[in-house]
Amino acid sequence: EVQLQASGGGLVQNGGSLRLSCVASGFSFDDYAIGWFRQAPGKARAGISCIRPIDSSTYYADSVKGRFTISSDNAKNTVYLQMNSLKPEDTAVYYCAAAELSSSVWKENYGGSYYFSSDEYDYWGQGTQVTVSS
Repeated sequence: EVQLQASGGGLVQNGGSLRLSCVASGFSFDDYAIGWFRQAPGKARAGISCIRPIDSSTYYADSVKGRFTISSDNAKNTVYLQMNSLKPEDTAVYYCAAAELSSSVWKENYGGSYYFSSDEYDYWGQGTQVTVSS
């Protein structure tokens, strides 16, 4: 059974840091990309970062570039999202998701917005709440 377990959310002050974890099980880490998405109240879910653990390729949305860092520990089937310089606008429920690398989007390196599209992801974890106080 494929499972993704996200954790690490919490309440932090403006400018603070948090590290989210996503533990994957039930599939080969080498065959998937792992993405982080977030959904703020009243807004659509948005992709913010993803990683291809097999070669450690990383991608970031402009909204988090330079502040967030995604990484993976392949031995632990875990992907991390280190979030620094947090802002109140980062407040959201954060989700991790897995996308099969066999899809054309990944095989042909479409890049850009394709990697942050919810439609390209096959499995989802439960969310973890991040709240940044001003």
